[in-house]
Amino acid sequence: MKLIFAGTPEFALPSLQALLNSSHKICAVYTQPDRPAGRGRKLLMSPVKKLALENKLSVYQPLNLRNVNEQKRLVTFNADLMVVVAYGLILPPAILTIPRFGCINVHASLLPRWRGAAPIQRAILEGDKETGVTIMQMDEGLDTGEMIKKFSCMIEPNDTTQTLQDRLADLGARALIESLSLIENGSYRSEPQNEKESSYAKKINKSEAEIDWEKSAIYLDRMVRAFHPKPIARVVLGKSILRICKAEVLDEITSEKPGLILKADREGIDVATGKGVLRLLEVQWPGGRCLPISSFIHDKSELFHVGAILDRMYV
Repeated sequence: MKLIFAGTPEFALPSLQALLNSSHKICAVYTQPDRPAGRGRKLLMSPVKKLALENKLSVYQPLNLRNVNEQKRLVTFNADLMVVVAYGLILPPAILTIPRFGCINVHASLLPRWRGAAPIQRAILEGDKETGVTIMQMDEGLDTGEMIKKFSCMIEPNDTTQTLQDRLADLGARALIESLSLIENGSYRSEPQNEKESSYAKKINKSEAEIDWEKSAIYLDRMVRAFHPKPIARVVLGKSILRICKAEVLDEITSEKPGLILKADREGIDVATGKGVLRLLEVQWPGGRCLPISSFIHDKSELFHVGAILDRMYV
């Protein structure tokens, strides 16, 4: 089939690569405009754009697809299908009917659970045991279209958003290729979503990553994993921020005040929570990088410094 591909971040790369390795033809790639990044604020191309250019594909980067001229250009491709994978821009209704078979989306959840922008983070944060990918026929709603194929996978106890995202990206590529075969042969039956089972995965706000020690150790561990690699769970200490990159729940019970440092040594920093004890394993000072606690604590003075700062978390 003749395809238009629309995607932006790393999550979309396995799907694009799978299409490049297939017999399907990609006639155009759409991705978000280059964005300033880093301390120098230099324009940075998206991962999808980089892979597309390496394979000599035509790349288009409109600010949006509401412009009539952009829609007319899409018509000229005479595509059979538009494949959307984490594109990050809303497709207007006029776009959905341009390709012969419409537009499909590779979504990182088992719809109708976790429609929206942050399905992976929300699944980890809420303690879901299972997630997956859904290939969905796009309609005018937000991830409300009929489902073509679903692949599931377990959420492991130590999964972060990064590790789970990597697995789901590969799973999505497999599901995409299988779905294209079904669409091309006309041998699939799409399944409507059950609205009663739907939930919304709203975009992650940085304020959500602020640690509240009144929460349980189990929930705080999920926060640390859900917000890694960004925005990274953090403790706000006045004008300073301590980011928590990795933690674990200890099999301990405490009646101490949430936020109190119970122990701090090269193995980690144990903090009392609203229920249970959380051990901090990797932390990050502003401007630094995530490091194990053992790399932080070289002598007693530094150990005292870390403990003293953390003690302020509950004052």
